[in-house]
Amino acid sequence: MILTSDNTFKKLIVIGDRVLIRPSKPEEKTVSGLYLPPGVQEKEKVQQGYVIKTGPGYAIPMPVDSEPWKAEEEQVKYIPLQAREGDLAIFLVSGATEVMYEGEKYFIVPQSAILMLEREEDL
Repeated sequence: MILTSDNTFKKLIVIGDRVLIRPSKPEEKTVSGLYLPPGVQEKEKVQQGYVIKTGPGYAIPMPVDSEPWKAEEEQVKYIPLQAREGDLAIFLVSGATEVMYEGEKYFIVPQSAILMLEREEDL
C-alpha cells in the first residue's frame, strides 16, 4: 500500500492513540473450498486491515510544579505509537468504531485493541 501526497486523507486528523484502518477485503471461500455468505467476516471478533493514518500517540502529562527560571513550553509531548502508515493490523472489532468516509468503510481503533502488526520493511 503506497500513500501519495495527493491522498484525500490529508484532511483527516486522528486524535491521541487512535489508528485509522481500512479493512481488507474478506475472503469469499474457506481453505477447504466452502463459499462464505456476505457478512460472515464482519461478525468475526478479530479482523485485519491496513493502517491509513495514526494519531500522535499518548500525551505525556505536563509537570504541575512551575520553575520560574525555566522558559515555559506550551508544546505537548507524546509517546509515539507502534503502528505506522502502511502496516497490516490485526485488531479486535469490539474495541473498534466503524465509520464511513467518502463511501468506504473504515475503523477507528485504539492502539490497545491492535493485537499484531505486519510491516513490510526488514526488522
